[in-house]
Amino acid sequence: MPVSEDLIRGLYEAPPDGFVAARAAAIADARKIGDKDAAKRYAALRKPTVAAWLVNLLALRRPELIDDLVELSTGLREAQRGLQGDQLRELSNQRRQVVSALVTAARKLALAEDPSLGAGKLPLGEVEATLTAALAEPEIAAQVRSGRLVRAATYAGFGEVPRPRLRLITADSVDEEEAEPEVDGAGDEDEAPARPSPRERAAAERRRRERDERRRELKRELAAARAAEDRADDQLERAERAERDAGHAVEDIDAELAELERRRTEAVADVARRKLARRTAEREAAAARRQVGDVQAALEDLEGDEAD
Repeated sequence: MPVSEDLIRGLYEAPPDGFVAARAAAIADARKIGDKDAAKRYAALRKPTVAAWLVNLLALRRPELIDDLVELSTGLREAQRGLQGDQLRELSNQRRQVVSALVTAARKLALAEDPSLGAGKLPLGEVEATLTAALAEPEIAAQVRSGRLVRAATYAGFGEVPRPRLRLITADSVDEEEAEPEVDGAGDEDEAPARPSPRERAAAERRRRERDERRRELKRELAAARAAEDRADDQLERAERAERDAGHAVEDIDAELAELERRRTEAVADVARRKLARRTAEREAAAARRQVGDVQAALEDLEGDEAD
């Protein structure tokens, strides 16, 4: 089974919560049919952070925006080298506009993909930093364009800069430890090669064993490092999920507080209405009592006149 580029694209296009499980399924399918090479290449794919996933969404869903970014980065570097002040200021303004537009596009794509994330819970600052770094460093721009970024990047300024220590692992990654040096088997046709002495053979065998042992050791270290990376990714994922949950809890409480405040405002208004109604009723009752008194007094006077 050849390595599926569509499968890999799907891994980096989907929310990172499901990356590990989807990668494990791809590895299992490859092993099931005996394609060790495909299984190995899938295993080399690393889980992206949420910020890296947002940048990957841009590269995969809106590649024309990334093309604009790359084109602008070229202009910025040329202006920086040529010290063209007016052009540099104009391009800097374009940079801010382009980066802002890309961050907005990334947010919309993420919310369309997973509405539960919440607009305020996305690491848009890291996305902006990565896109800004891509403007200054061609290597980062190439990684962004690939759609397989695994970590966010940062850069403080513009111009020629040292290359950052970023790692991008693709389906074509192959462990360098497993590459054997080529041996030139062509000798001199006119002269037979000298046979190595027993001591040389023993030394060569010792070096071979040492290389094998070192290779096994490096593979063990690589496996341990990848396992540690997966654990760290899982921990980061749990932390991000916990942060989102806490944010949702705050939003729920804010909503409850808003509802309680609305109900309180209505209750206060109701109290005011009832107080006004009570005062009106008191005035009416007092007027009614005065009328009763007046009528009763008139009746008593009438009865007194009749008695006389």
